[in-house]
Amino acid sequence: MPIVSGDIRDMRSIVLATGIYPPDIGGPATYVRALASELTRMGHEVTVVTYGEMQNAKCKMQNEERWRTVKVGRSGGPLLRWWRYSRALRKYAADADVVEAFSSVSVGAPLILARLRKPKKVLRLGGDFFWERYTDHGGTKSLRAWYASHPILQWLMGRILKAFDFIVFSSAFQEGIYEDHYELPGHRVIENAVPGGAPTLHVAHRPLRLLFFGRFVAFKNIPELLKVVSRHQDVRLTLVGEGPQRCLIERLVERLGLQLRVMIVSPVDGEEIRSIFSTHDLLILPSLTEISPNTALEARSAGLPVLLTEETGLSEEFTSGMKLTDLSTADLIATALKEAEDRYGAFAAEASAEPPKREWRTVAQEHAELFEQLCEKDQ
Repeated sequence: MPIVSGDIRDMRSIVLATGIYPPDIGGPATYVRALASELTRMGHEVTVVTYGEMQNAKCKMQNEERWRTVKVGRSGGPLLRWWRYSRALRKYAADADVVEAFSSVSVGAPLILARLRKPKKVLRLGGDFFWERYTDHGGTKSLRAWYASHPILQWLMGRILKAFDFIVFSSAFQEGIYEDHYELPGHRVIENAVPGGAPTLHVAHRPLRLLFFGRFVAFKNIPELLKVVSRHQDVRLTLVGEGPQRCLIERLVERLGLQLRVMIVSPVDGEEIRSIFSTHDLLILPSLTEISPNTALEARSAGLPVLLTEETGLSEEFTSGMKLTDLSTADLIATALKEAEDRYGAFAAEASAEPPKREWRTVAQEHAELFEQLCEKDQ
């Protein structure tokens, strides 16, 4: 559905419904806070509804920022959490113009339960819940290959998608897969913001310093990366992140005898991220699929060369200074790593060039234009 540029004629009441929000760390948390800030600056009335750690409260409203934030307790099983979240949506979103959900299941299910009539319902997708669960249980297919195998849970995702008026994809890559496998409502791509920066030219250390930055989950393919490090004495690896596979990764590091060559660091942000980028030679993301790898964009803005899975949703204009290739197995990672090391000077020079830029205000403007168009349909 095309979006027409122009001034937004009406200020809207907008609810951004997310599963995580700062101080939690993750793509949706960063995205929702930045979007809330820009939409508020434009004059819209914004409320963020999120799960959060609570003490003696099932739902709490905060006004610590320029917009309202409603936190819903995470305690209990999924059904109890969803019911609690749906009550918060009925209370704070019933009279909104638009509700945008940032998770198909942890937020999408409560939104369906809430049975809201007035607001237009938008789902923003930058991942695939059921494919991620498949990889958590040992699956090794990429997102594209998994859908080609006609997974059983596809029908359930189809039911969820039909509950929304509009779908926003973060990449044409995922949009294309979904167009092939679902009957979609109106949809379009709104790409992520690309951070500006002052890229610096990196000079390779000896031994080579590799960096992984992200969640410790199955589809990130970290065990295959550790196998490569175990075979090559001339590399060091820093793993920055947290997640359900942390204990498995720590055990594998010990079993492979990598305690002196692999360092595991808890999540960082702000200037600490740039400091880590400046002291490493190569960011490596060997995921089975990376739909919207913000970390790769952040590294590129700092001039750090990036070795990234070819199964990615990043558009071509944002992948200069990155090497995209098949990184699904240890052997393939090792081959790609040797090629990157052999031509590191040229690789680093490409990464130090001025990166493309896409500001948050542009992302917010595209959302606001979409919301206005959806609301105008009923007028």
